[in-house]
Amino acid sequence: MTLLSHDRYCDEIGLRVGELEALARSGADLGAVVPTCPEWSLEKLLRHVGEALGWVERMVRAGARERLPDVVAPEFAGDGGALGAWLAETGRGVVDALREAGPTAPVWSWTDRPEAGFWARRMAHEVTVHGADAAFAAGRPYAVAPEVAADTLDEWLEIVVWVQRAMPHAAAEELRGSERGSLHLHATDVPGAEWIVEWGPGGVAWRRGHERADVVLRGPLTDVMLAFCRRLPLDAVEVLGERRVVEYWLARAKMG
Repeated sequence: MTLLSHDRYCDEIGLRVGELEALARSGADLGAVVPTCPEWSLEKLLRHVGEALGWVERMVRAGARERLPDVVAPEFAGDGGALGAWLAETGRGVVDALREAGPTAPVWSWTDRPEAGFWARRMAHEVTVHGADAAFAAGRPYAVAPEVAADTLDEWLEIVVWVQRAMPHAAAEELRGSERGSLHLHATDVPGAEWIVEWGPGGVAWRRGHERADVVLRGPLTDVMLAFCRRLPLDAVEVLGERRVVEYWLARAKMG
């Protein structure tokens, strides 16, 4: 698939972090449970995002050739102003580091793409999906640009295939078991935004296209993306065909 530009990914990180900063400062209940990640409060979610961004900045600035230790966020104890300020500073730091490095600078990653460009894309989609988590926890609406939503789906499918092939866990192994399945993602508001995903003894494969499948998820692109990433319930989109097939996929297609 054609990637977005390195600068576009950096722009998206900056946009989404700005939204999270504004949310933290807005007086939203930072103790609210995140419905899509019920083990987290909104404050813990925002700290998690900042930790990931800070860790990537450290990796990129060091030109790390191996995984560096995690970054641990400060405690904010419900202080939305301090949390927002820290998120803003962290977001600026990672965007500056990524822009200065450029997409081809060598940086360790857990995939076959050990370069800064991998991390720009990964963090853009990290904050896109967690931005939805935060918005839902605060009862706010959420929108994603079509090209970003489409690339979020592309990247997620690439990750699932990579994990299934290179570092499979028990659930991933089941996707290449005896049970075959196929699904079709069909965005109704963006022409050509369609995907075919198949799995079975030969592994997991995907491609863009309009073809028959066991089950179809159909709806606006952002809703299809968020349902496929387990951020909206399946009932938020139209499910045509064998619902159990997409439920099987969602239970097993994980990063690790």
